[in-house]
Amino acid sequence: MYEEELSAFHETGDTGEIWFGFESVERVVNWLEKSPLSTLTSDIIDLGCGNAAMLLELYKRGFRNLVGVDYCDAAITMAKALAEKESAVIKFEQCDLLNDTASTCSSLSYSTYHMCIDKGTYDAISLMPNNAQLQRTCYIKTVHRILKENGLLVITSCNWTEKELVHQFNNGFALLEKIPTPTFNFGGQTGNRETVLVFKKMDVKMTGSMSR
Repeated sequence: MYEEELSAFHETGDTGEIWFGFESVERVVNWLEKSPLSTLTSDIIDLGCGNAAMLLELYKRGFRNLVGVDYCDAAITMAKALAEKESAVIKFEQCDLLNDTASTCSSLSYSTYHMCIDKGTYDAISLMPNNAQLQRTCYIKTVHRILKENGLLVITSCNWTEKELVHQFNNGFALLEKIPTPTFNFGGQTGNRETVLVFKKMDVKMTGSMSR
Protein backbone atom coordinates (compact mmCIF):
# COMPACT_ATOMS: atom_id res chain seq x y z
CA MET A 1 0.00 0.00 0.00
CA TYR A 2 2.70 2.51 0.99
CA GLU A 3 4.65 1.77 -2.19
CA GLU A 4 1.64 3.07 -4.17
CA GLU A 5 1.18 6.08 -1.87
CA LEU A 6 4.88 6.92 -2.14
CA SER A 7 4.67 6.81 -5.91
CA ALA A 8 1.55 9.02 -5.85
CA PHE A 9 3.28 11.49 -3.52
CA HIS A 10 6.23 11.87 -5.87
CA GLU A 11 3.94 12.21 -8.89
CA THR A 12 1.13 14.40 -7.55
CA GLY A 13 2.01 15.40 -3.98
CA ASP A 14 -0.83 13.27 -2.55
CA THR A 15 0.01 12.54 1.11
CA GLY A 16 -2.06 9.33 1.29
CA GLU A 17 -4.78 8.01 3.58
CA ILE A 18 -5.00 8.34 7.36
CA TRP A 19 -6.13 5.25 9.24
CA PHE A 20 -9.46 5.88 11.02
CA GLY A 21 -9.54 9.40 9.53
CA PHE A 22 -7.99 12.67 10.64
CA GLU A 23 -10.51 13.06 13.46
CA SER A 24 -8.85 10.10 15.18
CA VAL A 25 -5.50 11.90 14.95
CA GLU A 26 -6.99 15.08 16.40
CA ARG A 27 -8.62 13.12 19.22
CA VAL A 28 -5.27 11.83 20.46
CA VAL A 29 -3.30 15.01 19.77
CA ASN A 30 -5.89 17.15 21.58
CA TRP A 31 -5.66 14.86 24.60
CA LEU A 32 -1.86 15.04 24.62
CA GLU A 33 -2.00 18.82 24.27
CA LYS A 34 -4.38 19.27 27.22
CA SER A 35 -3.28 16.50 29.55
CA PRO A 36 -1.10 17.44 32.55
CA LEU A 37 0.61 14.07 31.99
CA SER A 38 2.37 15.29 28.83
CA THR A 39 4.53 18.28 27.94
CA LEU A 40 5.97 19.63 24.70
CA THR A 41 9.29 18.01 25.69
CA SER A 42 7.84 14.54 26.37
CA ASP A 43 9.61 11.75 24.50
CA ILE A 44 6.92 10.24 22.25
CA ILE A 45 7.10 7.29 19.86
CA ASP A 46 4.44 6.40 17.28
CA LEU A 47 4.27 2.61 16.87
CA GLY A 48 3.39 1.91 13.26
CA CYS A 49 3.64 5.55 12.18
CA GLY A 50 2.64 4.97 8.55
CA ASN A 51 2.76 8.28 6.67
CA ALA A 52 3.44 10.17 9.93
CA ALA A 53 0.11 12.00 10.07
CA MET A 54 0.02 11.77 13.87
CA LEU A 55 3.62 12.89 14.35
CA LEU A 56 3.33 15.77 11.90
CA GLU A 57 0.26 17.07 13.73
CA LEU A 58 2.09 16.78 17.05
CA TYR A 59 5.03 18.69 15.58
CA LYS A 60 2.68 21.45 14.38
CA ARG A 61 1.35 21.73 17.96
CA GLY A 62 4.86 22.24 19.34
CA PHE A 63 5.93 18.74 20.40
CA ARG A 64 9.57 18.14 19.51
CA ASN A 65 10.96 14.84 20.88
CA LEU A 66 9.21 12.62 18.35
CA VAL A 67 10.07 9.21 16.91
CA GLY A 68 8.19 7.10 14.37
CA VAL A 69 8.75 3.41 13.65
CA ASP A 70 7.09 1.15 11.12
CA TYR A 71 7.66 -2.37 9.81
CA CYS A 72 7.29 -1.18 6.20
CA ASP A 73 10.32 0.44 4.53
CA ALA A 74 8.08 2.32 2.09
CA ALA A 75 6.09 3.81 4.99
CA ILE A 76 9.28 5.14 6.56
CA THR A 77 10.42 6.57 3.23
CA MET A 78 7.02 8.23 2.83
CA ALA A 79 7.09 9.58 6.39
CA LYS A 80 10.57 11.04 5.91
CA ALA A 81 9.53 12.72 2.66
CA LEU A 82 6.44 14.29 4.25
CA ALA A 83 8.40 15.46 7.29
CA GLU A 84 11.02 17.02 5.06
CA LYS A 85 8.28 18.79 3.08
CA GLU A 86 6.94 20.27 6.35
CA SER A 87 10.46 21.02 7.69
CA ALA A 88 9.61 18.83 10.68
CA VAL A 89 12.52 17.37 12.63
CA ILE A 90 11.33 13.86 13.49
CA LYS A 91 13.33 10.64 13.76
CA PHE A 92 12.06 7.70 11.69
CA GLU A 93 13.30 4.12 11.68
CA GLN A 94 12.22 0.85 10.12
CA CYS A 95 11.63 -1.56 13.02
CA ASP A 96 9.86 -4.82 13.72
CA LEU A 97 8.03 -4.38 17.03
CA LEU A 98 7.75 -8.14 17.42
CA ASN A 99 11.36 -9.13 16.80
CA ASP A 100 13.76 -6.18 16.97
CA THR A 101 16.35 -5.90 19.71
CA ALA A 102 18.72 -3.14 20.75
CA SER A 103 21.27 -4.27 18.18
CA THR A 104 18.95 -3.96 15.18
CA CYS A 105 16.71 -0.99 15.98
CA SER A 106 18.01 1.85 18.12
CA SER A 107 14.52 3.32 18.56
CA LEU A 108 13.44 0.21 20.50
CA SER A 109 16.65 -0.34 22.41
CA TYR A 110 15.81 0.73 25.96
CA SER A 111 13.27 2.43 28.25
CA THR A 112 13.38 5.92 26.82
CA TYR A 113 9.84 7.15 26.11
CA HIS A 114 7.29 8.94 28.22
CA MET A 115 4.56 7.91 25.79
CA CYS A 116 3.85 5.33 23.11
CA ILE A 117 1.08 6.02 20.59
CA ASP A 118 -0.66 3.24 18.67
CA LYS A 119 -3.40 3.89 16.14
CA GLY A 120 -4.30 0.57 14.56
CA THR A 121 -0.99 -1.28 14.90
CA TYR A 122 -2.17 -3.54 17.72
CA ASP A 123 -5.27 -4.23 15.63
CA ALA A 124 -3.12 -5.28 12.68
CA ILE A 125 -1.01 -7.55 14.90
CA SER A 126 -4.20 -9.10 16.30
CA LEU A 127 -5.22 -10.11 12.78
CA MET A 128 -1.97 -11.88 11.94
CA PRO A 129 -2.70 -15.37 10.56
CA ASN A 130 0.05 -17.15 12.51
CA ASN A 131 -0.25 -17.28 16.29
CA ALA A 132 -1.72 -13.81 16.80
CA GLN A 133 -1.92 -14.32 20.56
CA LEU A 134 1.85 -14.84 20.78
CA GLN A 135 2.45 -11.79 18.58
CA ARG A 136 0.26 -9.66 20.86
CA THR A 137 2.31 -10.85 23.83
CA CYS A 138 5.53 -9.82 22.06
CA TYR A 139 4.04 -6.42 21.28
CA ILE A 140 2.98 -5.78 24.89
CA LYS A 141 6.42 -6.80 26.18
CA THR A 142 8.11 -4.43 23.72
CA VAL A 143 5.90 -1.50 24.72
CA HIS A 144 6.47 -2.19 28.41
CA ARG A 145 10.24 -2.34 27.86
CA ILE A 146 10.63 0.91 25.93
CA LEU A 147 8.48 3.04 28.25
CA LYS A 148 10.00 4.97 31.11
CA GLU A 149 8.77 4.36 34.65
CA ASN A 150 5.08 5.32 34.80
CA GLY A 151 5.12 5.82 31.02
CA LEU A 152 1.87 5.87 29.05
CA LEU A 153 0.46 3.93 26.12
CA VAL A 154 -2.27 5.74 24.17
CA ILE A 155 -3.95 3.12 21.99
CA THR A 156 -6.70 3.47 19.39
CA SER A 157 -8.48 0.29 18.34
CA CYS A 158 -11.47 -0.47 16.15
CA ASN A 159 -11.23 -4.24 16.77
CA TRP A 160 -11.27 -4.45 20.56
CA THR A 161 -13.61 -3.06 23.21
CA GLU A 162 -12.47 -1.30 26.37
CA LYS A 163 -13.13 -4.43 28.43
CA GLU A 164 -11.13 -6.62 26.05
CA LEU A 165 -8.15 -4.27 25.92
CA VAL A 166 -8.03 -3.89 29.71
CA HIS A 167 -8.06 -7.68 30.02
CA GLN A 168 -5.32 -8.15 27.42
CA PHE A 169 -3.03 -5.46 28.87
CA ASN A 170 -3.52 -6.46 32.52
CA ASN A 171 0.00 -7.95 32.57
CA GLY A 172 2.11 -4.82 33.04
CA PHE A 173 -0.39 -2.01 32.48
CA ALA A 174 -3.27 -0.33 34.31
CA LEU A 175 -6.07 1.65 32.69
CA LEU A 176 -5.65 5.34 33.43
CA GLU A 177 -8.25 7.02 31.26
CA LYS A 178 -10.70 6.47 28.43
CA ILE A 179 -10.72 9.16 25.74
CA PRO A 180 -14.31 9.77 24.55
CA THR A 181 -15.19 8.79 20.98
CA PRO A 182 -18.39 9.25 18.95
CA THR A 183 -21.16 6.69 19.55
CA PHE A 184 -23.63 5.07 17.18
CA ASN A 185 -26.87 3.11 17.57
CA PHE A 186 -27.54 -0.16 15.78
CA GLY A 187 -30.22 -2.70 16.51
CA GLY A 188 -31.16 -0.96 19.72
CA GLN A 189 -27.58 -1.10 21.00
CA THR A 190 -25.16 1.80 21.50
CA GLY A 191 -21.52 1.35 20.53
CA ASN A 192 -18.32 3.13 19.52
CA ARG A 193 -16.61 3.01 16.17
CA GLU A 194 -13.28 2.92 17.96
CA THR A 195 -11.89 2.65 21.47
CA VAL A 196 -9.16 5.02 22.70
CA LEU A 197 -7.54 4.16 26.03
CA VAL A 198 -4.62 5.48 28.04
CA PHE A 199 -2.67 2.80 29.92
CA LYS A 200 0.00 3.42 32.56
CA LYS A 201 3.05 1.19 32.77
CA MET A 202 3.20 -0.72 36.03
CA ASP A 203 6.48 -1.68 37.66
CA VAL A 204 6.08 -5.44 37.38
CA LYS A 205 8.05 -8.26 35.82
CA MET A 206 6.47 -9.20 32.52
CA THR A 207 5.52 -12.86 32.18
CA GLY A 208 5.42 -14.95 29.04
CA SER A 209 1.66 -15.52 29.03
CA MET A 210 -1.24 -13.21 28.23
CA SER A 211 -4.96 -13.40 28.76
CA ARG A 212 -7.14 -14.08 25.75
